[in-house]
Amino acid sequence: MPASQPRSRARDRNNVLNRAEFLSLNQPLKGNQESRSSSRKQSSQAGAAGAQNTNPKERRQSQQLPEEDCMQLNPSFKGIAFNSLLAIDICMSKRLGVCANRASSWGGARSMINLLGITGHGIPWIAGTLICLVKSSTLAGQEVLMNLLLALLLDIMIVAGLQKLAKRKGPYDITPGLLDYLTMDTYAFPAGHASRVAMLSKFFLNHLVLAIPLRILLVLWALCVGLSRVMIGRHHITDVLSGFVFGYLQFRLVELIWMSSNTCQMLISIW
Repeated sequence: MPASQPRSRARDRNNVLNRAEFLSLNQPLKGNQESRSSSRKQSSQAGAAGAQNTNPKERRQSQQLPEEDCMQLNPSFKGIAFNSLLAIDICMSKRLGVCANRASSWGGARSMINLLGITGHGIPWIAGTLICLVKSSTLAGQEVLMNLLLALLLDIMIVAGLQKLAKRKGPYDITPGLLDYLTMDTYAFPAGHASRVAMLSKFFLNHLVLAIPLRILLVLWALCVGLSRVMIGRHHITDVLSGFVFGYLQFRLVELIWMSSNTCQMLISIW
C-alpha cells in the first residue's frame, strides 16, 4: 500500500493535464460557473417576463412563422413551373438579341432591323391612315379607313394600359426612342409592335381583296416585325407572342364595334 501511493503521486506529476496552465481546461473556475449560471437565470427571467408581456396574438404569429418559412422554402409545382418557363424565356430572349447593341454578333444589321420595326410603329400608320382618309372619295373606303383609325387608337391605348400595369422591362437595358414615348410604348409586356402588326394583318386579310402572294407576304411581314423586336433586345419572346394574341383580340373588338358608313360620315363631317 505505501509503495502504490508514491507510484500514483509520480503518475500525477507526470500527467500533462495536471499542470497549472491546463487546470482551467479540466476544472473551470467557480467564478465562471457562477457568472454563467447567473446569466442563464437572468436570460430565463427576461424571457419569461417578455413572454408574459406579449399578447396571445403575437404568440400565435411567432408560432406560425416557422410554417410560413417552410411554405416559402417549399414552393408549389405551379410556382416552380412558372419560374422555370420564365428563366427559359429570359435565356432564349438574350440569345436571340443579336442586334441589341453595336458590339453584338449582328450589330452591323441593327439599323436595318430598326427600320423593319418602324414599319410596325403606330405613328406612321396613324399618319398614313389620316392622309388616305382625306384623299378618299368613296363611302366604302372611308368606312374602312375610319374603322382602321379606330383600331390603331384602341391598340395604342390598350397596350399602353397593359404595359403600365405589368411594368416588365426588356432583356436588355435599351432606352426607348422618341416615337416609343409618343405612343407610350416604354415597357416590354406586351409588345406594342407585335400587337399592331397582328391586328393590321388580320384587318387587311378580312377587309381587302388581296392575291395569295400578298397574303403570304403580309403574314411574313408581321412575323418579321415581331422577331425584330426580340433581335434588338427590346422585348422577350413571350412579350411578342402575347402581343400577337392581344392584336387578334383587338381585331375582334373592332369587328364587334364596327362603325357603319353613316356613323363614319357623321364623324368626318364633324372633323
